[in-house]
Amino acid sequence: MRQLTEFIAVLACGLFTGAAAYISLVEHPARMECGVEIAAAEFRPSYRRASIMQAGLAALGLLAAIAAWLAGASFWWVVAGALLGSVIPFTLLVILPTNQQLLRPSVDPRSRPIGPLLQRWGRLHAVRSVLGGLALVLSLYLAIVTEPR
Repeated sequence: MRQLTEFIAVLACGLFTGAAAYISLVEHPARMECGVEIAAAEFRPSYRRASIMQAGLAALGLLAAIAAWLAGASFWWVVAGALLGSVIPFTLLVILPTNQQLLRPSVDPRSRPIGPLLQRWGRLHAVRSVLGGLALVLSLYLAIVTEPR
């Protein structure tokens, strides 16, 4: 059971981190290259789809890491899970106000504040990528270096 929960934790963390890094390094910069109006229009459907996937992966990774610990793994699994799970409150408390401004139906994508909001969103999302990356490195280390008991 322990190895299965560790595998699920690493898999969820890897998928989350890969998606977050792709968004930060590829999708968002490409979106911004198209101009603010197009970037704002593309943000809505992209955000809707990515948020469901990423929230689910972060929650699954956190729960699997806790389950691994409960099954006898090191407490460091909880630390790795908490790093990944921390993207959820970070998103809700820090990024959500920016998201809400960008997703308002009444917002004009040509208005002056949209460009800086999209840039701010990109910087905030990069924090999620870093947190996921740290969680992934730690969970991979734990899965590879530590022996099952």
